[in-house]
Amino acid sequence: MSSKNKPKKTLDCIGLFCPEPLFQTRESIDSIEKGEILEVLADDPAAEEDIKRFAKRTGHEIITFEKRDDSMRFLIKKTK
Repeated sequence: MSSKNKPKKTLDCIGLFCPEPLFQTRESIDSIEKGEILEVLADDPAAEEDIKRFAKRTGHEIITFEKRDDSMRFLIKKTK
């Protein structure tokens, strides 16, 4: 992973279900500075749509989205 895409903070939401991953993502993005990256790990199927919609609505950028066998990984750049 390049240093420019290195997360400032990692949020592990494995085992949590809707709406908890979204709530925790919202809190965590507020705790980092503009330009920093939040890594979110989740296994709730609803998290994919919820977190993508949240980022689009709030203007943050999902710079990476990976779907693994049993989980997902998001890298979200705070833009505001």
